[in-house]
Amino acid sequence: MKTILTAATALAISTYALSAGEVAPTEVTYTDGAVAMSLSGQPGDVAEGRSIVSSKKKGNCVACHAVSDLADVPFHGEIGPSLDGAGDRWSEEELRGLVANAKMTFDGTLMPSFYKTEGFIRPGKAYTGKAADDTFGPLLTAQQIEDVVAYLITLKE
Repeated sequence: MKTILTAATALAISTYALSAGEVAPTEVTYTDGAVAMSLSGQPGDVAEGRSIVSSKKKGNCVACHAVSDLADVPFHGEIGPSLDGAGDRWSEEELRGLVANAKMTFDGTLMPSFYKTEGFIRPGKAYTGKAADDTFGPLLTAQQIEDVVAYLITLKE
């Protein structure tokens, strides 16, 4: 049994390696939905955050949210609120909490939990149509969350 647990632990660590100063998805502390401290221990990169928000392969935020700054990206969604003015509506801590796990603030939201690794109802294995195994990590890394937050803070009215 100890060998199985050790192998499972090694697999989990190799699948989702944490950087020094990084907070694991299961260790994030939410206060009224907000996350006070950086998840990566590093400042976010605004340009990289813009790329993640607009990328259909990374955050894909534009699938549900309109963002005027990303007018060059086609097919913005209307499910979620416009992200224009997000930096005025929410603090950095609130934005970090919303991106990491919006369900901590808005219980019934359709927004995915981008920094979560457990407690799912029916996770799938990428786009295979098969059930997920225990080796998947969060949708975005801690640094990618910080990058998105850095970008969202710049979106002022």
